[in-house]
Formats: sequence, C-alpha cells, structure tokens
Amino acid sequence: KTGLTVMEIFHAIEDGDVRALYLMGENPALSDPNLNRTRKALEKVEFLIAQDVFLSESAQYADVVFPAFSFAEKDGTFTNTERRIQRVRKAVNPPGQSRDDWRIVCEVATAVGLPMQYNNGSEIMDEIASVSPIYGGIAFDRIESVGLQWPCLDRDHPGTKYLHKGEFKRGKGKFHPVLFREPAELPSKKFPMILSTGRQLYQFHTGTLSRRSPAIDQKSPTGYVEIHFKDAQKHGIEDGDSVEVATIRGKVETKASVGTQVARGWLFMPFHFAEGPANMLTNDALDPIAKIPELKVCAAKIKALQPK
Repeated sequence: KTGLTVMEIFHAIEDGDVRALYLMGENPALSDPNLNRTRKALEKVEFLIAQDVFLSESAQYADVVFPAFSFAEKDGTFTNTERRIQRVRKAVNPPGQSRDDWRIVCEVATAVGLPMQYNNGSEIMDEIASVSPIYGGIAFDRIESVGLQWPCLDRDHPGTKYLHKGEFKRGKGKFHPVLFREPAELPSKKFPMILSTGRQLYQFHTGTLSRRSPAIDQKSPTGYVEIHFKDAQKHGIEDGDSVEVATIRGKVETKASVGTQVARGWLFMPFHFAEGPANMLTNDALDPIAKIPELKVCAAKIKALQPK
C-alpha cells in the first residue's frame, strides 16, 4: 500500500488519522510551507519522537528526543548523486548519550517486538546488497578507497561509470506533454507582489548543522528579503532596512536586500533562518501528481517598518 507524502501526513494529523510521528533528521517546523498549520499539527499529534544531532525547532515539540551521531561520528557508507557508494569513517568521538542512527532504530524496533540485530554498519550493507539488486556487489572491503557506482550487480561487477552512454536503456528518451497550469495563488490588489523562496550558498536546509558553525554564520548571520531597487524606491525601502513581508498566511520581519538580483514585482527569501522564517508565508497547495508544495510562488506584499 502506498503511504502518505510528507504534506499529506500533516493533513492526516489534522484529521486525526495519524496519531504518532517519528522524525529522523527532519525539521518540518521550519522547512514546510504554511508553518502556522504545520506547527499546529506538531502540537496536535499525540506522540512525537525526534531523532537528530541537535535540538531542532521540530524537536522542541517532541515527547521523546533521541540524540544521534553527526556525520563525523559515524562509520558506514553514503551514496552521492554520482551514484557512488563511499565509506564514511569516524573522525571524532560522539558526545554524551548520542548514538548511531541505526542503533537507535534497532533498539526501538526491538522494544516494539520487531527485533533487529546488527553488530556494525558492514552487516547492514551486506543486507542491503542482498535485497537491492543495484547494490548486489557492494561490500565494505570493495569500497575502502574510491567506492563503486551502482548498478553493481555482484562481487565481480566493476560498477557502472556511465548509467546512460550514447542512448537511454530503452533507446529513445521518453517524453510526456505537460500542460501549463497557473500557480495556485496569483498577485492581487492586496498582495501585489510574488514571493519565491529557496537556498543561498552559505547555509544548508534549515541550518540545524550549518548555523552552528561560527565561520559560516559570520558570512550568513541572518535572513533577508531581496527586492528590486525600483520596487524598493516605490515602497520607501533602503538596503538594510527592517521590513515586513506578508501573505494571506502570515507575516515576517526581516532585513531588505536591495538590488537587481530579482525582477521587478518579485521578492526572494532564503528559508534557512528561524528568526525570519520564510515558510511562515509560503503556500502549502500541492502539485496534484508529485504532491510537492508550491514553495516558489505566492502572492505577497512588503512594507518598511520605519517609513522614511
């Protein structure tokens, strides 16, 4: 049976169909759209477990928090977007009572009557290889240096450097016509601008890790909204001014970044910052097929908090 997508889970909490939630390295209290709605769901769910390296915004809602290892404290593997499976090796000792993610999962599973017994990450990789054909030839002793790229079907397979070389596996590429559909929310007289959100170079996702680096935080200490200088002039806004950005879902105070990075009529905000949470404003309307929220377009307005 197909399960629920991330956004559908929170809607199901509202409806009373989901009563318990287990978050692993996820921070929906900052990353999901329409945060007022998401945070109410986190308050409503009967039992919430959060498993993370630090006490994130979402973990603060939890009934139980499992402290997990960071990447530098783990021993195991990771697969990158090049399809390369590589070794991760422990660099520093973990603090306090934190544990490896897989050990936490095993102990929880055992506690609820579904025992999982492993001694190390190598045994877990062996099981993955036994049930996933593209990982069939992967084992720790084969990836100690540069790793291997899947598909790697058996112990004698050298890995697959090029997944598609010269042509796709089926021959020609398969294309599907897609009809244009207007965004769920368009500018109006009350909200005449378009807000888009996204990432910036120095921070990663909700900043659970990156915002704890003094060097990174020095480069990117706080949130902001980018606005075209012509729009800024129209609203009496100068670079660095405190401003309020609002949509039908809420409002956020932040700093203005005036320039030509965005087109006229548009605003852009990075979503990494808890003190100016852009996703307090974004629309949680879902794509009908992918069930992905429309984070890139919503109707908004902006004003200076200290008018000139």
